[in-house]
Amino acid sequence: MPRDAPRFGLNRFDARSVDLFAADVRRAETLGWDAAFQPDSQLRRRDTYVLLAAAARATERIVLGPLLANPVNRHPTVTASSIATVAELAPGRTLLGWGVGDTAVRLAGLRPARVKELEASTRLVRALLDGESVDVGAARPAHLPHHRPVPIWIAAGGPRTLRMAGGVADGVFLRVGTHPANVATAVEAVRAGAAEAGRDPSAVRLGLVFHTVLVDDAARARTMARSMAAGYYEYSPALFQAAGLDWAGPDPEALKRRHQVWPDFHHASDLEASGRVVDFLPDAAADAFSLQGGPVEVAERLVEVLRSAPAEFDHVVLHPIPNPPAPDDPERGYTARMAREVLPRVRRGLGERR
Repeated sequence: MPRDAPRFGLNRFDARSVDLFAADVRRAETLGWDAAFQPDSQLRRRDTYVLLAAAARATERIVLGPLLANPVNRHPTVTASSIATVAELAPGRTLLGWGVGDTAVRLAGLRPARVKELEASTRLVRALLDGESVDVGAARPAHLPHHRPVPIWIAAGGPRTLRMAGGVADGVFLRVGTHPANVATAVEAVRAGAAEAGRDPSAVRLGLVFHTVLVDDAARARTMARSMAAGYYEYSPALFQAAGLDWAGPDPEALKRRHQVWPDFHHASDLEASGRVVDFLPDAAADAFSLQGGPVEVAERLVEVLRSAPAEFDHVVLHPIPNPPAPDDPERGYTARMAREVLPRVRRGLGERR
């Protein structure tokens, strides 16, 4: 049965300057990408909301938002104000990608938000964006004069976070890899959380984030995909269990210290080197946590995953592995190749009705 194609998003752009970022997002829009996301990682990139505001001025159609922001490196009231300001520039095409923080927080020596903290901050931001007055412990309730109803999407992979997100978020980005069992389990957790909160489970929108190794050399692609698998195990070991996989090597933290993998297996500067560190992982592990190979292989696998999933998805974010260089080659780089060689195949394969 045909399925509607999701909106396809990209989360890596030329951020060497504000102007170059805006021009690169405009290029992605022209190429046919549907969404442009930017990590809120203050020690790795320029200010997220300045970049998004510049992109809003330079574009007309593409959806914009952080993926992801967190309640640790900015107070939630600051984030609410910032994203409402971006939405003023890009009305109807702004969303807030929200999560515990992970890399952005750890690089600053801070602790990622706990599930309860993420839930409370989501409720606070939601109320402010809806124009409500909120008790924050100050002399008077907090209120956002320029409020706008921006949808909040929580990015989640663990079962507790997924259930919580189903109870409070407008949408949930599933970060569980590509294995059908993990995708199905994540969807079930979101729906269960919505039902527990007295919400209509079908009203919570769904998205996917897939690490995408668009590398024609199959051996190189597989090595980098192993690093992606190790990154998932670092943060959510249960994802291996659900996929029927075992971690047969040393503790990931010990491996990172011994081989100087920094800051983690997902973000190492040399993903081939970090992939070789975990060469004990079977091919099945590489396959379970990323899309990999040339355009045909990536497109076919993506269609397979989307068709087998127990739900339809509003957004699919195709996170490039490795990070594209800046500037990206305008013809042979990731942004152009995915738009011209992969996305049309996927849309045809899904029998697109958009």
